[in-house]
Amino acid sequence: MVAADVEAFVAYRSDPDVARYQSWEDYTLEQGRALVASQEGVRPGIPGEWFQLALEDMASGVLVGDLATHVDADEHRQLEVGFTLAPERQGKGYGTEALRGLLAYAFDTMGMHRVVAVTDAENAAAAALLTRVGFRKEAHFVDNIFFKGAWGSEFLFAMLAAEWASGGADTVET
Repeated sequence: MVAADVEAFVAYRSDPDVARYQSWEDYTLEQGRALVASQEGVRPGIPGEWFQLALEDMASGVLVGDLATHVDADEHRQLEVGFTLAPERQGKGYGTEALRGLLAYAFDTMGMHRVVAVTDAENAAAAALLTRVGFRKEAHFVDNIFFKGAWGSEFLFAMLAAEWASGGADTVET
């Protein structure tokens, strides 16, 4: 992510439909600048640290979303991933392509044993994307998080390196 991405980044993150399932409410230009600046010089794979990746349309170079990775501080071969897409880019394959690419990087380059993702139980689109790329739903945590003034439920999805190696998303029915 670079400084030129900040305005597009803030535009979709400040959209109420995008923020609905995320940890933020009103995402400001100041927050966007701070996040991009905080990533300068940071490399992926540092245990305990989040790393943000820009997701852009290859043809136009326009920012369409972002991906986040977090290597577990104690188990360095476990990675959590997250994703956010601009509303007008959802349902067009960007998330599927990006997440598959991130999984290839996580397992084939970083040598991860396990990749996990957590999503709000009401976020059907995120759950469908995770399933489509080969994640298994491992848990349904009921009313486990006090989120934006109410108790919420979450799904935990996971994929092991062995599952990825045996075909990953290619073996999953859609």
